[in-house]
Amino acid sequence: MSVIDYSVAAAGAALILFILIFFLGGSRKQPQSGHEHHHAALNKAELLLGGLHCPSCLLAIERKWKRTDGVAEISSNFDTGRTTISYDPGLVNVDQLIEQVENLGYSATPVTEHTPETSTEETEDEVGYVRSRLIVSVILTIPIVVIAMGIHAVPPSPLIWIELVLTAIVLFWGGWRILRSAWGAVKNRASDMNVLIAVGTLTAFIYSTVAAALGKPDVYFETAAVIVTLILVGRLLEARARSHTSDAIRKLLDLQARTARVVRSGEEVDIPIEQVVVGDRVRVRPGEKVAVDGTVVDGSSAIDESMITGESVPVEKAAGDQVIGATINRTGTFLFEATKVGSDTMLAQIVKMVRQAQASKAPIQRLADLVAGYFVPVVVSIAVATFVVWFIVGSPTQAVLSAVAVLIIACPCALGLATPTSITVGTGKGAENGILIRSAGALETAGRVDTVVLDKTGTVTLGEPSLVDIIENHEQHDPLRLAASTERGSEHPIAQAIIRAAQDRKLDLQDPLDFLAFPGGGVRANIGGITVIVGTARLQQENGVDFTDLDSTIERLEREGKTVIAVSADGRAIGLLAVADTIKPGSKEAIERLKSREIEVIMITGDNRRTAAAVAAEVGIETAMAQVLPGDKAARVAELRKQGKVVAMVGDGINDAPALVEADLGIAIGTGADIAIESADITLIGGELSGVVAAIELSRATLANIKQNLFFAFVYNSLGIPIAAGVLYPLFGILLNPMIAAAAMAASSVSVVTNALRLRGFRPSE
Repeated sequence: MSVIDYSVAAAGAALILFILIFFLGGSRKQPQSGHEHHHAALNKAELLLGGLHCPSCLLAIERKWKRTDGVAEISSNFDTGRTTISYDPGLVNVDQLIEQVENLGYSATPVTEHTPETSTEETEDEVGYVRSRLIVSVILTIPIVVIAMGIHAVPPSPLIWIELVLTAIVLFWGGWRILRSAWGAVKNRASDMNVLIAVGTLTAFIYSTVAAALGKPDVYFETAAVIVTLILVGRLLEARARSHTSDAIRKLLDLQARTARVVRSGEEVDIPIEQVVVGDRVRVRPGEKVAVDGTVVDGSSAIDESMITGESVPVEKAAGDQVIGATINRTGTFLFEATKVGSDTMLAQIVKMVRQAQASKAPIQRLADLVAGYFVPVVVSIAVATFVVWFIVGSPTQAVLSAVAVLIIACPCALGLATPTSITVGTGKGAENGILIRSAGALETAGRVDTVVLDKTGTVTLGEPSLVDIIENHEQHDPLRLAASTERGSEHPIAQAIIRAAQDRKLDLQDPLDFLAFPGGGVRANIGGITVIVGTARLQQENGVDFTDLDSTIERLEREGKTVIAVSADGRAIGLLAVADTIKPGSKEAIERLKSREIEVIMITGDNRRTAAAVAAEVGIETAMAQVLPGDKAARVAELRKQGKVVAMVGDGINDAPALVEADLGIAIGTGADIAIESADITLIGGELSGVVAAIELSRATLANIKQNLFFAFVYNSLGIPIAAGVLYPLFGILLNPMIAAAAMAASSVSVVTNALRLRGFRPSE
């Protein structure tokens, strides 16, 4: 054989050696010593992992641990970088597990109560890192492709060496993390996309370098450069999606008070919330947050619990009533005794539920790596077999060319682009229609939703009290004008609803004199010499006012889920005002559209059964779950999922956050709390329920598009790999040049992108 043939054969041998290392390399699990770890008492450790750049990094760490004696179970979340390990302390300890991670080139630290969520700075650094390498790679790849395709430079042209240098920068600088992750996978006998990308690009680069040095005309530098650049595009999209993943829990933690005014030794002192202990008496003034959970012992007030219960109307609190940490005191001053602090508070439990629900969701990237786990070894095996067969029946040169063609044509560029291109176009269309989609997982799940659970307040309804009925019972007095004038001294939301209604009607209001508030009952004032009482029927009765004639009307209004305010003037009943959280425009129509698509609609609320039933009947919902606490919302969603339903939860309040992440699909109303938005998979900017229907339709269209792209990619590989291996040569004398393989690979990527662009024509149904 010639020197060139020997050189080519050497390159082929190097390829086989790399592949053998892939199959045989890596540490093997040591045999069990002593006792089986599943019979021993297991410890649990939660670690925060650093340096993760793609799901393959996490898979490499998990595979290393799984081969370690004493490790029983691993539960990891790539988005948050947290992992929980169950292990036998008699066989392995946390320090050894951390050391294994560090040996793979990553970092791990034990999680404590002071450990922050995934670092915002770290995720921003990741986006910046990938962006800078992508920009440089694009700038360098353009001249590489121009030289390769346009000028057709052949050795000894100096342009060949320019190609080599530029490609080396793109491959070894721009694609450094790909190569490093591939090497980590090889050492651990793992198989993922990085391995196939590394094998294909390195083989093309090494072969082209040898060919250029020996003066051979065919070089394939542009193949390696284009592959790395396309992969970096996908990595940038992924990094951007991850940059705000842990905002949900951070914003939950931001809700809690930072200090508490505690009564100690007869004096009130401000201390950090961490120093509050069970039994402490805590003073809360108007406008302040309740520090921890407890029981009121002195004073009264109206507490805004909307961040926990989702209900817009503040709850009156007096001695003996329970208060919840992080809720806001609106009016009076009161003293309460701390009953739950630290990790036992309701807010801490909500944080815990959000974390657990997040950890229970496997990122969609794991599915891609699972497919690659079978795809990569098969492709590598075919490449080895192709090399061996052609080395025996053909020539060393043809053996390497055919093996490289197999690796290049099988390189999963189209497979890698199949999902992100559809996501990019689909999410763009979503944004045009006021729908923000967080992940590909949301797109996949939304198309299969068969049950939609709607939170009542702020989702089905407007989320704020409004005056809906005026019942007049006296010819000389206007109950609305007198009530609004009396309530001018109150900041209560119901009072504000009455005042707004009077102002909308341009009524002439007077300033109240001798204003007096009755906690939990109402108010009294002098309006133009008339003593006016505005409040509950019980308050009127206690002040000697007879509302017997209006009892049936009060009962009817309350059955309709409305809050009734009785108004009296100088001891006479002059009328009733009814306040309610009104239905959002379009809610009923949106629910009808969901039901017409054979989707079951359920309403869930912390409100009483009477109000829930009235609202459900008004919008056409047959099933309403009432008086459901925040923790129970997630449990109810979990029950529906256990029944085999694919559940979408739609909510807007902080109390909805655990249920949003517990559901198969979380949909947040964009006008609601930030935490609900951060916990959800999809956010509706406009806040209308019609967006739920549009989101499901868009998701189904996008999912169909992704499936089409995956079909194109797999069909391309199914047909392309055998042709590249040379199966057509015996019959037709056809062999596939690696350059043609590269062009075919590019064509497959173009077909995927072109198909994804069809989503631009999506229009939600009316």
